[in-house]
Amino acid sequence: MRTWWARAVVSVLMVPLAAAPAAASARTDPRTCAKAALLFCEDFQALPTGGASSLRWGIDTKHGTLTVERGARGQKVLRVHTEGNGRAFLKVDDFAAPGNSFYGRVRLRVSAFPTAPDWAHYTLVEATGDGPEVVRPLGGQYAPPPNGGAAYWGVGADGGPTGDWTNWRTTAPSVAGKWTCVEWHMDAADNRISLWFDGVAKPELTVSTREHGGNPVDFVFPRFDTVKLGWQLYQANPAPASFDVWMDDIALSGRRVGC
Repeated sequence: MRTWWARAVVSVLMVPLAAAPAAASARTDPRTCAKAALLFCEDFQALPTGGASSLRWGIDTKHGTLTVERGARGQKVLRVHTEGNGRAFLKVDDFAAPGNSFYGRVRLRVSAFPTAPDWAHYTLVEATGDGPEVVRPLGGQYAPPPNGGAAYWGVGADGGPTGDWTNWRTTAPSVAGKWTCVEWHMDAADNRISLWFDGVAKPELTVSTREHGGNPVDFVFPRFDTVKLGWQLYQANPAPASFDVWMDDIALSGRRVGC
């Protein structure tokens, strides 16, 4: 995908998780999916291992697969695998959030982030609905030297008046091989998206109606009815040639769930 414009980047609500990153997915709270305020929850513990499927959510794949497997600590997790610029998503349909605002939480580990081609763009969470903007509260982009020379997290959008953009920052590197708890908030009052990583706010990634990375017009949420979690890369012939993402403890809620 194209980059709206390359720019130089100048670089708590909760205490960061203290245990080793590799064990982060093991911090499953068995009470999470029992919370009444949740709009959607999936911890994969009740699903059989193998090809992922559920009556509560769907699948969107192309050159990709979703499987349920055992994690290092014995808990079940979702493995997202794609080849090239494929996609594989768990898809929450018929989603409705009061006031069109909601919080999300997912624990994830990515095998590797792209190192080619330049400006390679990836999405892990996408929200769509009645309205032109395709909203990506969690994604990122590989920024080649001298713009960073690494992959960075960012909020993005596509398909609407604001164009195709990813609001990445060098202060938010996408680090492979470790479990991370990611939270986001979609606030329709100002079309604002906020992010936390392991409980720590990243205000530099925040976007809103007038402050975003796209065309100089208002960024406006659609009326959300679908949320997808997984992986998609948009450029052909990426390096590496395939990607794996492990996800656990997915929750969507009218209130912040926390890590």
